[in-house]
Amino acid sequence: MHPRIEDYALIGDEQTAALVGLDGSVDWLCLPRFDSGACFARLLGDEDNGHWRIAPKGVRGPCTRRAYRPDTLVLDTEWETDEGAVRVTDLMPQRDVAPDLVRIVEGVRGRVTVRSTLRLRFDYGAVIPWMRRADGHRVAIAGPDAVWLRTEPPVRTWGEDFGTHSEFTVAEGERVAFVLTWHPSHHPRPPLVDPFEALRTSVEDWQAWAARCTYDGPYRDAVVRSLITLKALTYSPTGGIVAAATTSLPEELGGVRNWDYRFCWLRDSTLALGALLAAGYHEEAEAWRNWLLRAVAGDPADLQIMYGLAGERRLPETELPWLPGFAGSAPVRIGNAAVDQLQLDVYGEVMDSLSLGRKAGLSPRPHVWSLQCVLMRWLDENWRQPDEGLWEVRGGRRPFVHSKVMVWVAADRAVRALEEHPELRGDLDRWRALRDEVHQEVCEKGYDPERNTFTQSYGSRDLDASLLLIPRLGFLPPDDPRVVGTVDAVRDELGHGGLVRRYTTDGATVDGLPGDEGTFLVCSFWLADALHLTGRTKEARELFERLAGLVNDVGLLSEEHDPVVGRHLGNFPQAFSHIGLVNTALTLFAGEEAG
Repeated sequence: MHPRIEDYALIGDEQTAALVGLDGSVDWLCLPRFDSGACFARLLGDEDNGHWRIAPKGVRGPCTRRAYRPDTLVLDTEWETDEGAVRVTDLMPQRDVAPDLVRIVEGVRGRVTVRSTLRLRFDYGAVIPWMRRADGHRVAIAGPDAVWLRTEPPVRTWGEDFGTHSEFTVAEGERVAFVLTWHPSHHPRPPLVDPFEALRTSVEDWQAWAARCTYDGPYRDAVVRSLITLKALTYSPTGGIVAAATTSLPEELGGVRNWDYRFCWLRDSTLALGALLAAGYHEEAEAWRNWLLRAVAGDPADLQIMYGLAGERRLPETELPWLPGFAGSAPVRIGNAAVDQLQLDVYGEVMDSLSLGRKAGLSPRPHVWSLQCVLMRWLDENWRQPDEGLWEVRGGRRPFVHSKVMVWVAADRAVRALEEHPELRGDLDRWRALRDEVHQEVCEKGYDPERNTFTQSYGSRDLDASLLLIPRLGFLPPDDPRVVGTVDAVRDELGHGGLVRRYTTDGATVDGLPGDEGTFLVCSFWLADALHLTGRTKEARELFERLAGLVNDVGLLSEEHDPVVGRHLGNFPQAFSHIGLVNTALTLFAGEEAG
């Protein structure tokens, strides 16, 4: 039986990440970066596509229990057997030179025989490496990749069925560490990491980082876990935050809505920045703001919706036919063709993010305002174009209401900057006129007076969960009857099992794709925010409590949720979902003490 998405836990070193299953198997790991080829790809295939399982000999099922060490990304997985109990501790220490995956086996009670099965498959499970011995280690090489495996203290390893195996017994208090280290195959072996010292320092470093969180209200543990997850999804050399650690986890089991999320989206920028700033993480917020500035530099006509970890622009989408996909959900894709779409909302996201950074006192950058002026000049001339919208539809461009609202946001933030900072120079009269013009058009063409709701696009009767952001963005006040009507309509028409879909996928869908998808978790957090803003705080808190209860056993959220069968869907863990949890918790419970 194929594992569920929620069966996985995340470990990482802020440059890449691995997923560890309930059965003690590392089923996903890309080296050396989030967007590199996977050397373990069982997540999207089977055991022959690469995995590394450490568990008691003869045990095939899930562990007895597992948990992160408090306020860390260090994972403990434990098994109770007839012979005793054993713990496997997994971590990826902060790298000095090369990425390391450390797995420490510790006897807890009795004497337990443990089995390790390592199958390395480079290039997303396609390439079996050449394995040899060197300096007492196992070395796997194929093309540009080299991986070293060592144990401390040494245990016997042998090759069998294109894998590397070991079997040993641990008694109470005994520890055996495995260290897997990657480096370019044309480079010499990097320095060896001390696995036990790496464990100690990793725990200390994560706990010190978590202690910086300034939020101390209800659901603090969930907020801190979400912040740790966002930190883990950050590519530390540049400050970029990837949308998720995975590619092609399906939005519908067996369906084709499978996308690569190992890149950085501008749509996340304002909400991510707000979450980090509100929780007291100014250094991380500034790193994300600086990544944003580097990524969007250049011709405003070339502004993309997403970029690579260092701001790379070319992210060509291809399919990997040798992988059957998670639970048979094909195709498996790497890269993302949506990078070439026009999404007008990203101009508003950038303007709003830079405005938020300025208000928060992030260190000034002399070119920021000139960049904003260039963006506004382009937007002034091009805002009437239809686009693919926030959700990257593949069914053709439309005049999406959310996109136009974000054009209004861009103009509004530009006007406010000039009003609040007299030292800045810009076309105040023109931007005020643009703001008024966009506002009037949206209210005329994007609003259905018969149903008292804004719509997904001009002239459409469909709805879109992004409309829930209208009061949060300041486009209309929360008590405006059109806002209240929109919130009610979205909840009624897009609600499913108490959560919210992005839009309808019935019949001829706007996204041009067959099949269905689950409820979108960040949209459900947006509904909680909108209910609170419109005076229904009790309902908002009840919805938040349900959403907070959807995290898996180690506190992680995917992109979507199927409320019928109670399963996670989509890429995992999803930054957008965790950003939603943090922002909504801080909105609903700010100033309260934890109960």
